[in-house]
Amino acid sequence: MQYRQLGRTGLSVSEIGYGAWGIGGSAWVGAREDESVRALHRAIELGVNFIDTARGYGESERIVGRVVRDHPGEHLYVATKVPPRNGIWPAPAGVDPAETFPGEHIRDSVETSLRAAGLDAFDVLQFHVWSDEWVGRGDWLETIAALKQEGKIRFFGVSINDYEPDNALELVRSGQVDTLQVIYNVFHQQPQERLLPACEQHDVGVIVRVALDEGGLTGQLRADTTFPEGDFRNRYFGGDRRAQVEQRVDALVADLDIGADDVAEAALRFVLAAPAVSTVIAGMRSVRNVERNAAVSDGRTLSGEQLGVLARHRWERNFYQPA
Repeated sequence: MQYRQLGRTGLSVSEIGYGAWGIGGSAWVGAREDESVRALHRAIELGVNFIDTARGYGESERIVGRVVRDHPGEHLYVATKVPPRNGIWPAPAGVDPAETFPGEHIRDSVETSLRAAGLDAFDVLQFHVWSDEWVGRGDWLETIAALKQEGKIRFFGVSINDYEPDNALELVRSGQVDTLQVIYNVFHQQPQERLLPACEQHDVGVIVRVALDEGGLTGQLRADTTFPEGDFRNRYFGGDRRAQVEQRVDALVADLDIGADDVAEAALRFVLAAPAVSTVIAGMRSVRNVERNAAVSDGRTLSGEQLGVLARHRWERNFYQPA
């Protein structure tokens, strides 16, 4: 496992992090706690030391805390998130920060999360949505400073609204944030235009989510793929989007001259090729997926030619908007 600096935090984090949304049973149907616990233990054995969870991920914080407590003395870093008080994802324009992240709500959420996880502190506390309209407004910044002073959190970050990477540029420039979490993958390359350079300039750690496009960039999704009832991927890959993904991935496979089983590796290496990226939080509910993804962090990089090929497969779209 290779490690990178998480911006100016001083934390040395694994290139492959553990995205713990899927293990909480909140949106990914079929998660089993025993399997999730085995997968997370195996990830830690393989050198994964950064785990991302959230108050809104069902039982995820409890499961993460349970596993982390089984590894005393190891340098494991846990990040969690505060949901917006108004319950609206993503954050719409024109909403006052007092409606989303008032200080009392932030504190209550942190303390609830600490109890759920059985931890004394979180290494990174993130807002689960963000709007640059909130820079310099509200009492959230004072609350964050107080929580740091009290030792309940170490660093502060935000999870940027889906497919809105430029919506945190003012926050980055303000110097008030330690980390950013953003969607970045072969299809969605917009972050490399402005956000990633800004994070490099201001030494803000970058946590990449959805690097495998919720399964679209694994080489396994086909037009006839089905998901269990209630699984969020039924919406994410709704309409004819499964067929669209199949066609685009088949073209990518042909252009790179690789097999379908190699798509996930290429997708992860593409993201890790960006020097601003600190860690990629892949969702890994099985030991098999843990071992496959962790193996990508081996110090090898894609060639310039391969990166150029992948750059041509950019496909900017928002899967949460109607087709």
